Amino acid sequence: MSEARSGTSAPTVLRMILGRRLQDMRLGAGASLEDAARALRVKTLTIRPLEKAEVALKPLYVEKLLETYGADRREIDEFVDLAEQANQPGWWHSYRDAVPSWFTAYVSLETGAKTLRTYEPQYITGLLQTPAYARAVLRGGLPHGSEEELTRRVELRLHRQNLLRREDAPTLWVVMEEAVLHRQVGSAEVMRDQIDHLLEVTELAHISVDIVPFSAGAHIGACAPFTYFRFEEPELPDIVYSELLSASVYLDQRADVVAHLEAHSRMALMTSSEDSRALLKRMRKEYS
Repeated sequence: MSEARSGTSAPTVLRMILGRRLQDMRLGAGASLEDAARALRVKTLTIRPLEKAEVALKPLYVEKLLETYGADRREIDEFVDLAEQANQPGWWHSYRDAVPSWFTAYVSLETGAKTLRTYEPQYITGLLQTPAYARAVLRGGLPHGSEEELTRRVELRLHRQNLLRREDAPTLWVVMEEAVLHRQVGSAEVMRDQIDHLLEVTELAHISVDIVPFSAGAHIGACAPFTYFRFEEPELPDIVYSELLSASVYLDQRADVVAHLEAHSRMALMTSSEDSRALLKRMRKEYS
């Protein structure tokens, strides 16, 4: 996939799924990109963005393409209905004033994922931050922003956390460095509350937090933070998101995904849930 910091709006996961299905149906029918373009009387370059979910799925285009690929009327009607749903903006669209457009793709993937695995070397992952901790982190990265902008960003971060409270909540597995707990974000009280929150959420069956201790020394994952997404829908590949100071990328090539998964697993083996909880309790006392 391409670098994340683009100016285009983010597709919903449903639109990505339908784009993949369009491609599969075209290939299954033995049709080329040129064949699809002729059916729509457009240039060939128009078809690829449809299949990659880079543009909205126009119902008339979808209907004509499916007819060309030999789909029956019921299948066409169902696909068109889904396309209309997919073109609706996600809930995060209302926060477009608070976040850059490239990050909305991340929120879309996060909302639709069945499994999330993250590595965090600097801060508590956003999905597990308390409001006060989130505000302190975001203020640090937005030193000249207004209070209104800061509040909107905090609201978005907290809204994202709703997915962990859904009946079909995804599995979240966080691996983070011990340094995260030593980095005081906000006041000592903010840190105590944040650690208390981590101790609470790690009691939940679908959330795991492993902390790589300082004693682990140099290791494979001592790098930039990343998040791995796995989806229930077979049309979507596993995707890894990684963020640097001046660039953000989405990776879906198998070799890249496997490398990040292996790094995450190796780091998790450097500690245990019991040791991680014990470390959280010790650090809470440090902030008392």
